[in-house]
Amino acid sequence: MCGRYAASRGAEDLAGIFEVEKWEPEETLAPDYNVAPTKEVHVVLDRPLKDAEDPRPVRQLRKLTWGLVPSWAKSPEGAARMINARAETVHEKPSYRRAFAARRCIVPADGYYEWVTGVQERELEVEGKRKRPRKQPYFVTPADGSVFAMAGLYEFWRDRTLPDDHPRAWWVTCSVITTEAETTPLAVAPAEGPRSLADIHPRMPLMLTPDRWDAWLDPHRTDLEELRGLLTPPPPGLLRAYPVSTAVSNVRNNGPELLKELPAPEEGTLF
Repeated sequence: MCGRYAASRGAEDLAGIFEVEKWEPEETLAPDYNVAPTKEVHVVLDRPLKDAEDPRPVRQLRKLTWGLVPSWAKSPEGAARMINARAETVHEKPSYRRAFAARRCIVPADGYYEWVTGVQERELEVEGKRKRPRKQPYFVTPADGSVFAMAGLYEFWRDRTLPDDHPRAWWVTCSVITTEAETTPLAVAPAEGPRSLADIHPRMPLMLTPDRWDAWLDPHRTDLEELRGLLTPPPPGLLRAYPVSTAVSNVRNNGPELLKELPAPEEGTLF
């Protein structure tokens, strides 16, 4: 799954990486090293500009809320639960299928966090000696230091309780698509611990390599079978994973120190 990630690149940097044509300075977000559900996040999308005479899609960097609210939802209360869409069923699930057909985006990240319960901790849990086992967080990121382009969807939701001119009348939200975690060896594996992403968690965000960005963002592509072909995981061996401080488990903690690689898992969380 993807329940937390880091995004430290600024709007100007992202605009250059993704060849963005339009972004608003007031929508610039500060670096966030502990992005959690319901936070505002940067996404890249192709869409005609509002009130523009030219109907062509324009690549934009937008500020959206992480946690998708379907257009037909009666309220946004379930947004925090809809942060991920499964690649295997995204084309058929009522909450995601319309967005999958026409409103796809890229959610840029440095990488994502995932937690694994160590062997000793799991044994305690099985024996009932500890109800809440301590889990070791790992940071998963491209081995070459490039941006982690997560496949995403976005949606519009109208709050009918508010007038048209109210700033919260329209919600624009997004979700990250996940797929089965790689079972092949990591490009760089930690000295101690997991050797593949599947050793950490059975799911992972779907990473889009640059050769798929244009096709994924193109709103004119609506054929479901063609779009499903874009959900193929990237070639193996592009990612590395390393243990980081358990401080990231508290969403109130936020800073570049959360990305610092530990020489080994913290005591009590050995894999």
